[in-house]
Formats: sequence, structure tokens, C-alpha cells
Amino acid sequence: MQAPSSILNLLLLLLLLAGLNPSKTQISPKEGWQVYSSAQDPDGRCICTVVAPEQNLCSRDAKSRQLRQLLEKVQNMSQSIEVLNLRTQRDFQYVLKMETQMKGLKAKFRQIEDDRKTLMTKHFQELKEKMDELLPLIPVLEQYKTDAKLITQFKEEIRNLSAVLTGIQEEIGVYDYEELYQRVLGLETRLRDCMKKLTCGKLMKITGPITIKTSGSRFGAWMTDPAASEKNNRVWYMDNYYKNNVVREYKSIADFVSGAQSRTYNLPFKWAGTNHVVYNGSLYFNKYQSNIIIKYNFDSGRVLAQRSLEYAGFHNVYPYTWGGFSDIDLMADEIGLWAVYATNQNAGNIVISQLNQDTLEVTKSWDTGYPKRSAGESFMICGTLYVTNSHLTGAKVYYSYSTKTSTYEYTDIPFHNQYFHISMLDYNSRDRALYAWNNGHQVLFNVTLFHIIKTDDEA
Repeated sequence: MQAPSSILNLLLLLLLLAGLNPSKTQISPKEGWQVYSSAQDPDGRCICTVVAPEQNLCSRDAKSRQLRQLLEKVQNMSQSIEVLNLRTQRDFQYVLKMETQMKGLKAKFRQIEDDRKTLMTKHFQELKEKMDELLPLIPVLEQYKTDAKLITQFKEEIRNLSAVLTGIQEEIGVYDYEELYQRVLGLETRLRDCMKKLTCGKLMKITGPITIKTSGSRFGAWMTDPAASEKNNRVWYMDNYYKNNVVREYKSIADFVSGAQSRTYNLPFKWAGTNHVVYNGSLYFNKYQSNIIIKYNFDSGRVLAQRSLEYAGFHNVYPYTWGGFSDIDLMADEIGLWAVYATNQNAGNIVISQLNQDTLEVTKSWDTGYPKRSAGESFMICGTLYVTNSHLTGAKVYYSYSTKTSTYEYTDIPFHNQYFHISMLDYNSRDRALYAWNNGHQVLFNVTLFHIIKTDDEA
């Protein structure tokens, strides 16, 4: 008779272990790459902030799987309770009959005890022994009553929980994967259209970083193509700063994080430094031990152009503060392709040159007054060069030079050098983010620009 109580105790333990209370169920979302963008009006008020999550999180993610598993667990548990309830009800009916019999027997026993002189002592003793055997069943009967109530409560709670989980599942599953994917594409299109209305702005703040991956050596470069189509999210990865000519390609940030490499390119020349850039489907890099710039096209696998950058120092003559043959820094922004370097003629100060992306010819140059060897890193945003004062902890954007006005100013824009050594820092105009190689960590920084929002008429 004790078996049903043991089953109930086991059931209680299973319920506790299963964590069926929705308010206590914690589903950790998968972390994905996010790109932030923000805009301000002329009064400094925030116009918009954009957060774009990783696309493959929109459907069939960890939440949906765990929800389905939880719902199946509840349904299985509900079936088990139903079976147990049938057994309990059957036994309960049997015990109820026994209770009636015991009550009648007890009344008779009292009557007999009151009038026991009328019966033989032998019959009385047998009746008393029978009653003594039945007395232990009374607590069992009370336990059955309690268990039956408890099972009824469990059934009601599981019915309610199952309804809640089914409702959540239906809410999540309102849209199928393809429909969700199309909605994401539509939102991305609207985001791109909104971002196109943001004119070139002035750097106001750098936040982050967001650590995307930890891989490679202490020095290296990783990048996406700012001039690529919206559907092209390829990532390129170039480890170390010399004695290497292997470029690894990944189809997306998600593949990059997981290590799902799609292609490998063996360049015809080794590169120098970490200041390469991919622009409009081609890789631009500094040929090792020279001031020659190479344009290599990924689709054709051929060198489309190469040209010497006149008077540019190379091979650690005018590097950034960390060295690493970082004499020539190639970069791209909203305006086009640039080279940042130093020459003897300019006394080792930074020269900014705008390049023709097809021929690599210098179309125009600006001589700044900032010594190249004192710069930690630099990047271009909207035709303005921003220079950091160090590659180590405490680095900040200290100096900027506008090619539009040919003027400079000293700035004070700090950013968090989380891993203490930056060997690559480049702006991506499509993502409106800074890509960085930070001591073997590939990270992203969010940039906040002071924008002037164009109206539809002005656009």
C-alpha cells in the first residue's frame, strides 16, 4: 500500500529537477555579433541608435529548441501523472469501500462491547483481533486522501503550465523561418536607407570593444569589405605582420567565429605590417621590404595593379609606435581609398594620400605636422584622419586632420584598450565601426559621429 506514496515522492523530485516553473526557467541566449550605429542632431540629441543582431538567431535558435524540449517534458510528465492518477483513483475507491466497512465494523464493535455479555468470549476475541488488523489501515486511508488531493493539484498546475508554454511556442512560431528571414532583410534595407541619409560626421565617441574572437598571434589584421553589397558579408583574416602570404576567407562573421573557413588565398608576395584593406572586392597591401602597393583581386586570383609610393619610408623607417613594419597604412572610408605614411621630405611627419583604386596613382596629398613614429594607430572617417597617441593602455584619439579644410586639431577621445596592445585599427564605413586586432583578439568598437541628417529633398 505504500507504493503510490513512493511514486508521488519520486514525481515531486522529478518536477523539482525538471524546473517546470516558467519563472525559474533560464534560457541563456546565444551571443551574436552586433553592430551599433548612432546619430545626433545639431543640438547634440540622439536621433537613432541601431542594433543589428546576427541573422541566424532569428529562427530555430536555442530558445526555440529548449522551449520545445521543455514542452515535451511537461507533456510526458502530464501523461505519467494521468497514469498514476488512474491507479490512485482505483485504489482510492477500494479504500473508500473499506472505510465504509470499517466504520460499520467499528459501530458493531462498540455495540458488541456494550453488550458483550450476550456473546461468547471466543467470538468476541476473534472480532477484536480482526479489528486490530484493520486499525493500521486508517492512516493509509488518510494518506490516500492527501495523495489524491495532491495529484489533483498537480494535474491542474501542469494543465496551466502546458497552456502557457503552448501559447509561448505559438507566439514564437507565428512566422516560419523564411518569413522571418524576409522580415530581417526588409529591416536591413530600411537600416541601409536610413544610414545613407547620414552625411559624413565628426567623431565624438568610441565605445566597446566587443570581442568577436580570440585567435592568431599577437599581431594581425581582419576586415570586411565596406564597398561590398548588402548580401556580401565575407571576412578576411591575415595573421602576423611579415613572412606570410596566406589570406583566409570566411563567408560571414558567424563562420569566422566558428572557424568555418570557405577559401584560402596564397598571395604572390608576402605582406609587410598589418595595415591592409579590402575595398570593392580587392585586397590592397604593402609588399614586404618595399614601398610598393599591391592590388590583388579575390575573384580572379590575380594582381590587378602595383605601384611604388614615392618617397614613402618602409621596413620600420617610419612605423607606428609598436613597430611591425607598419610604415604604410592603407585604408578606406566614405570617400575612397587612402594611404597614410611618412617621408624624409616631410621630416617623418604623416602624409595622407588619396589613391585611385584602379591604378593606385596618388590623386592628391596632404602634409600634416604629426610625427608618424609618435602615432599609435590611425584611421580615416569621412576624409578626416584620426590619430591615436599610443598602442598601449591609456591610448586615446589625440589628433585629427581634415583633408576637406587642410586643418588639424588636438582631440581627447578615450577608448578602452582591453587587451593592452593594438596592432591594427581601421574604420569600416558600411558597418560604421572600428575593426581592431588587440593582442590576439579580434574586436569591434562602436563609433558615435556628429551627423547632419539629410532630408528627402536634399538627398
